[in-house]
Amino acid sequence: QLQVVESGGGLVQPGGSLRLSCVGSGFTLNKYHVAWFRQAPEKFREAVSCRSSFGDATNYGEAAKGRFTISGDNAKNTVYLQMNNLKPEDTGVYYCAAGGDRTIRNWCRLEEAAYGSWGQGTQVTVSS
Repeated sequence: QLQVVESGGGLVQPGGSLRLSCVGSGFTLNKYHVAWFRQAPEKFREAVSCRSSFGDATNYGEAAKGRFTISGDNAKNTVYLQMNNLKPEDTGVYYCAAGGDRTIRNWCRLEEAAYGSWGQGTQVTVSS
């Protein structure tokens, strides 16, 4: 079972930035697809961004385009989500998920069903 743990959430003012981290445990995270999802209160979980195995491809949900960046650090077995120009509507619990078809390196899926291992989430609150 792949295990991932998120961190880096917190309270930030509108226009501020946060960097979320997703650390893999017991496996090499870079060899799998990794995605970030988020869930706001009383809303469905939505896809934020994904990264294919070995980081060859990335994809972003509409709300994240132009403001968020997904990246990886192999030495730390970590995938990051850099979030800039945060807005109150970015508030929610952010989840890291790993899985996918490791043989596919040129694209990744922004769908929950593509990922089998999920973290517990980290809370992001954007408020003045």
